[in-house]
Amino acid sequence: MKKDVKHKIKHNRDRYLAMVKWIVFSFVMGLFLGVVGAVFYHGIHFVTEFRRTHSWVLLFLPVGAVVITYFYHLLHDDRDKGTNLVISSIQSDDEIPLRVSGLIFVSTILSHLVGASVGREGAALQLGGSVGSYLGRLFHFETTEKKTLIMVGMSAVFSALFGTPIAAAFFSLEVVSVGIMHYSALLPCVIASFTARDVARRLGALAPFYEIGEVPVMNWLLALKIAGLAVCCGLISILFCVLLREGEKLGKKYVKNKYLRAFLLGTILLGLTVIIGDQTYNGAGVDYINACVAGEVKSLGFLIKIIFTVISIVAGYRGGEIVPSFFIGAALGCLYGNLLGFSPAFCAAVGMGTVFCGVTNCPVTSLLISCELFGFSGSPYFLIACAVGYMVSGYYGLYTSQKIVYSKYYSNYIDKKAQ
Repeated sequence: MKKDVKHKIKHNRDRYLAMVKWIVFSFVMGLFLGVVGAVFYHGIHFVTEFRRTHSWVLLFLPVGAVVITYFYHLLHDDRDKGTNLVISSIQSDDEIPLRVSGLIFVSTILSHLVGASVGREGAALQLGGSVGSYLGRLFHFETTEKKTLIMVGMSAVFSALFGTPIAAAFFSLEVVSVGIMHYSALLPCVIASFTARDVARRLGALAPFYEIGEVPVMNWLLALKIAGLAVCCGLISILFCVLLREGEKLGKKYVKNKYLRAFLLGTILLGLTVIIGDQTYNGAGVDYINACVAGEVKSLGFLIKIIFTVISIVAGYRGGEIVPSFFIGAALGCLYGNLLGFSPAFCAAVGMGTVFCGVTNCPVTSLLISCELFGFSGSPYFLIACAVGYMVSGYYGLYTSQKIVYSKYYSNYIDKKAQ
């Protein structure tokens, strides 16, 4: 009996010591990565404003991808897996070199400077993941604890950049394995996420919040309209993922020299920009998203954004595809709302969250990020849209390292990679 009591006391002590350790580490990581995220935020903002006021910078679109490709070659990272490496490192014992953080930081800034159609989340996840992996090695953490540190880092930088700490805390738990969550990392991710966001806010990194007006009272007709929009978003997310995957295959097949490929595709991007006549589809496209949320867009801009983003990623530009997915969802939603006469602004909000859900396979994060960006009053509609979009998007996704652990349609263990 005494041995059992001593064992329980020791077990409880070890458990609480582990909790204290994670609180301390996640808080410190949140402080540090909040600063990193703020610096990165201001860097992106500066180069974007510079490009807008000095449009001649766009002439370097053919060169920018070549320079980035050379950077990765110079640091012996020719087969860079990007965010897929971060995800696979949580699933296995793969290490993320610390140089990844420097590479992705510089290459994403350069990509936004010259006008590539990329986002920021790829940089956020890789920055946070590489720092977490390095700290795990530095302090000789066990393998499972290293994985938690990587998730903590991902949540921290994602939160600092996007200003959505609740969604950021869940994203790293949900994106790794579809159908399950790594709840053991929940508390550390929450602490790091809120800490990093507070630090970034104090350093001037603004959190976006969109006014979408009064949310209509829920009824069956409106719920069906939102479900219809979700179906469209799910199908568009499949199209986006397929084109990204096939674009990379075709690019490598027909232009084997990576430098020539980067130059040619960069030239095509420049040509498309000249034809369009403005920078609507270059960079993250925040102004266009704002116009969609204001209900002012009635075009097929989401298709053009897909083309720009696919060409940018295949060319070798870095940054990520999630912010472009917000653009695509907002544009599709706004057009849908205008066609059906149902609040284009609100439909744009629903579209943003639903396409994000379709390309990441993260319904909980998608619901939370929608609520943080647009307010919780629309949560019933956001939930319906995320649920439908999650099912319609099938097993496609942005990250090929992502595992579909359980089927979306049956209670079956399938353990397959995202397509």
